[in-house]
Parts: sequence; C-alpha cells; structure tokens
Amino acid sequence: MDEILKYFPNLTDIQKDQFQKLDFLYHDWNEKINVISRKDIDALYTKHILHSLGIAKIIKFEPGTYVLDVGTGGGFPGIPLAILFPETRFFLIDIIAKKIKVVQAVAEALELKNVKAEQLRAELVKGDFDFIVSRAVTNMPDFVSWVKTKIKKQNKHELKNGILYLKGGDLTEELKDFPKATEYNLADFFEDEFFETKKVVHVPLKFQS
Repeated sequence: MDEILKYFPNLTDIQKDQFQKLDFLYHDWNEKINVISRKDIDALYTKHILHSLGIAKIIKFEPGTYVLDVGTGGGFPGIPLAILFPETRFFLIDIIAKKIKVVQAVAEALELKNVKAEQLRAELVKGDFDFIVSRAVTNMPDFVSWVKTKIKKQNKHELKNGILYLKGGDLTEELKDFPKATEYNLADFFEDEFFETKKVVHVPLKFQS
C-alpha cells in the first residue's frame, strides 16, 4: 500500500480505504480461485495495482469517460483505475467466467458504482469507448482487429481516443504497422526494478461508422 501512496499522494480517504482492502480481497479470492499466480500475489501492489496505475501517469481520465478493459483477468488494469477515477465508467470483460466472478465480487465489496464486468469476447462488445485498456493479452495487430470499431468519434483528452496497452520488452516489430503509436516507459515514473522494461503503449484509433 505504501508504494501506491508514494506515487499517488492525493488520494481521498475513500480511495485509500479501497486500495487497502484490495490486499485482503485478492488474497481471499486467490485461495478459492487462482486469479493471480502464487509468486505474484505477495507483490500485488507493485506487479498488479501500481502496474495498472501506470496508465494514470499517461492520462487523467475526464469525468464521463468510458473505458473498456479487455482480458481483465482478475480486474487489472480496470479495478485500480476505477478506484482512481470514480467519475469514469469502466466495462471489464474476460472470456473466463471464474475471473469475472472475482472482478464482480471485488467491485461489489469496494462499492465501485462505476464498474461493470461481464464474461464476453471483445469482438462481441456493443458500444463506443473513449479508450480501450489492456495488459498484454495478445499482440497489437490482433488486439487492434478486435477493438478498432469500438472507438468514440469525439475526443475529450489531449491524447487521441484509442488503445492504452500495458506491455513490456522491445515492441519494434509488433508496432511496425502502427506509426502513430507512442511508447511511454514506466521506469520514468516508478522506481521499482519491475518497471525497467514495462511500458504503456498508446495507439490512436479513428472512429469507424
């Protein structure tokens, strides 16, 4: 929890309480349903929560923003972002039912009114979103093919509507067909060595009618 406060010192008391509760909730659920690897659960705040919040170092979602989290797993990056941006709506999807069950239970326990979670494939999602977030569920060309028709026309941020993707390593080959993609190194924002190769990739996408 200390590392969250270190990088996000202006949290409200409600947000602090919600972030604090994540530790118990995920440990408890992980005993029943293995949603986070055993070796990572003890590094929950660094490897999952703070990693998710890397997106918040790139953009501050305006009130009323609508965000789709594809392949959310146990709720990352969607749940930490939903705590940080209570006036932004988040739709979290995954194809694995037991993971969505955990997400729904965590959102309910934290009383997150801005989170909806469903077992659903990205291709089947209805609606338009300002941003689509994800944590390395597949390569970028495939990911873009899933979500390219789900982007809102109107931009309300300096960053153009599109994808905000948490990924690591050398992405030169993967991004060669996306000349407008921008990579942001999370090591510029967070000190822990875990973030040395981690990035947020922004890929702007145009509205398709």
